Amino acid sequence: MLSAAADEGTRDVDHLGRTTWIIAEGYIPPESTGEGRAFVSHETACMLNTGPAPANVEITLFFPDREPVGPYRVVVPPRRTLHQRFNDLHEPEPVPKGSDYASVIVSDVPIVVQHTRLDSRQPALALLSTIAFPAGTAASVT
Repeated sequence: MLSAAADEGTRDVDHLGRTTWIIAEGYIPPESTGEGRAFVSHETACMLNTGPAPANVEITLFFPDREPVGPYRVVVPPRRTLHQRFNDLHEPEPVPKGSDYASVIVSDVPIVVQHTRLDSRQPALALLSTIAFPAGTAASVT
């Protein structure tokens, strides 16, 4: 069992997070100036699964001018993190570059989600990161 020190003592950290997360802002810049994968403009959903079972995750994308697309399916192994680039999601269709979208992330077990974007359209790179909005069922911590 995992445990972590907290102000009130030691507490269980299995199953931290929520089952539904929303990232209201999404955009993959269409260009990149750097070479190699590390410098390709991208969006990423960073997902943490602190529990003992795999997290089966479905991602649905919402657009301003068309119907939603999804689900895209990924698995976050037990007690692991997955940094899933939206650029690498291809089924049911590739995520479009240069288009606004939002995402709803649903997991069968509680997870934590953070959103990052690397914009390398200019040589001076820009990186942003935000916590996703936790909308699903809260996990109980004992």
